[in-house]
Amino acid sequence: MEELAEEAGITVRTLRFYRERGLIPPPRKQGRIAWYDDHHLARLRTISALLERGHTLSGIADLASAFDSGRDVGEVLGLGEPSEETPVRLTPEDLADYFEGEVTPENLTAALDLGYLATDGDEIVHISRRLLDVSSALVKEGVPLAAVLAAGREVRAHADALAALFTELLRTHAAEDDIARLRPLAKSVVEAELSMAMDRRLHD
Repeated sequence: MEELAEEAGITVRTLRFYRERGLIPPPRKQGRIAWYDDHHLARLRTISALLERGHTLSGIADLASAFDSGRDVGEVLGLGEPSEETPVRLTPEDLADYFEGEVTPENLTAALDLGYLATDGDEIVHISRRLLDVSSALVKEGVPLAAVLAAGREVRAHADALAALFTELLRTHAAEDDIARLRPLAKSVVEAELSMAMDRRLHD
């Protein structure tokens, strides 16, 4: 414990307090010896960084709980092939930079529930580079992240319905080996219809 505290630049008393608050996971026990590793050190450095950004210990505890409750990355990213989305690995600090001031425990939990985020050790994995960039751009334009995530939940439901429609269409009228090749045609139909629908809405 003394070595870990020294590496993290904090006191042993502070480290004990963090343990009691559940801010860091318990050490691995081997007999009467408690072993801390690089994951504990990384978590302590993340706590220090979040404190420097103005987060409270209570808020950090909520964030830590949300991180630790994240599903396994393999489960979340198990999209099957083919997939056009590129996952992105982030530190908590990277995530805060993408969504400055918007990475609240509530938003983080919502993103985890949607499957946009997962945890892998001390890293965060965003399921899609495109979704990450678009969400960040919307937030920078003044759209609250909570509203972006709520819209994402609705889009997910409509996208699932569209995917079911086109999957059924292709499986009924095309060979299984041709579905991957024909997949872009379904995307083109959706993009064209969405474009025309936006035109109609904006001109109402």
